[in-house]
Amino acid sequence: MKPSIPKGTRDFSPIEMARRNYIFDTVKTVFRKYGYSPLETPAMENLSTLLGKYGEEGDKLLFKILNSGDFTKGLSGGDLANPITMAPKITEKGLRYDLTVPFARYVVQHQNDITFPFKRYQIQPVWRADRPQKGRYREFYQCDVDVVGSDSLLNEVELIQIVEEVFATLNIGVTLKLNNRKILYGIAQSIGFPDKMTDLTVAIDKLDKIGIDAVNAELAERGFSPEAIAAVRPILELTGTNREKLAAISSIIGASETGMKGIAEVTEVLDYTESLEVNLTVELDLSLARGLNYYTGAIFEVKANDYPMGSISGGGRYDDLTGIFGLPNVSGVGISFGADRIYDVMLGLDLFPAETMQSAMAMFVNFGPAEEMEALKLLMKLRRKGIASEMYPEASKMKKQFDYATRKGIPFMVFVGENEITNRRATVKNIISGQQQEVAFDTLPDFFVENK
Repeated sequence: MKPSIPKGTRDFSPIEMARRNYIFDTVKTVFRKYGYSPLETPAMENLSTLLGKYGEEGDKLLFKILNSGDFTKGLSGGDLANPITMAPKITEKGLRYDLTVPFARYVVQHQNDITFPFKRYQIQPVWRADRPQKGRYREFYQCDVDVVGSDSLLNEVELIQIVEEVFATLNIGVTLKLNNRKILYGIAQSIGFPDKMTDLTVAIDKLDKIGIDAVNAELAERGFSPEAIAAVRPILELTGTNREKLAAISSIIGASETGMKGIAEVTEVLDYTESLEVNLTVELDLSLARGLNYYTGAIFEVKANDYPMGSISGGGRYDDLTGIFGLPNVSGVGISFGADRIYDVMLGLDLFPAETMQSAMAMFVNFGPAEEMEALKLLMKLRRKGIASEMYPEASKMKKQFDYATRKGIPFMVFVGENEITNRRATVKNIISGQQQEVAFDTLPDFFVENK
């Protein structure tokens, strides 16, 4: 049988893992700088935890896990003929769809053990039964950062600063799109359909993918009147500066108390980012909806400026996600960095530093049993100094050893032959420049520390 993997999943080679770890390390460093602590949750959750949190579209994309053992035991003939009634009886668990809902579950379950506001970051894979395509996988990593137990807008501002620092460090030019679900509710009120807020957001969330005409058609299918659809279109197509858009939408939804509160929140966040001179393009996008049901306030999406790709980061405010699990009125806000999409952008723009290809800094040439012990002693000293290094395991031809070091991106070869042992001086060759020099055995570790 020819080996294969499921569609929408990938193997990662050592080079790819080195690049991915560069992204993870960068993100972790920034998260920690802002006072966030690490957390992990199980790959699978009870379906009761997951269902109903992501909207109708999200629920369809949940991977469900069959119960262990004879999962058909107790099923009736009617169950077998009806998948809807059968599903809950044969599957009680599912793979997590995102990291936010499991985080909310964790907060409620451990509420007496954590300090509020609780700031955590989480870097783990998630799974969605989506149609695989460029930039969209069935298994992918998210890098989440959330703070729960505070409704201060300073948290939104801090997340924008984190976005700025992460992508500046990765050298990716980005635009952060900002909206507020309260404004969207105000729009739903202004067109006469406040009870169809979810239908409105699900439809307009697809604007970038399917275009305005298809969005209008979906709104019609969801029961919106032609007059309401006609009123929505100019709102989605508003142009101008952030302040001009805010003024325009204020005149449209001014009668909505909730909508005006959303405008006030967006205005305050923009005031902070401008005063702090955040070096990031922040754009108010009134078509931004983010279809997840649990968002209640600010919503974010980040897109790369110079590479065609969907959002590479996104998140928002959720005022009562923990209430679903029995802990009401605990507000939270967070943002997720899509590691796989960020990887594709960096690869497409050739942004990975050359050193991410490097598995070790130095490779000791193997001359044979007589020289091995001296080389191994020096190798041990380098490793104790934190220098990643190795020795070729066999006394093969020099070309074979050289090719090995080159293919692995190792920049230095160290020669400890008969003459070097006699003189107590190793010959160090820079593979990239071709230059070589003699370095005393005693100072060899310091040489590599200086040349890191």
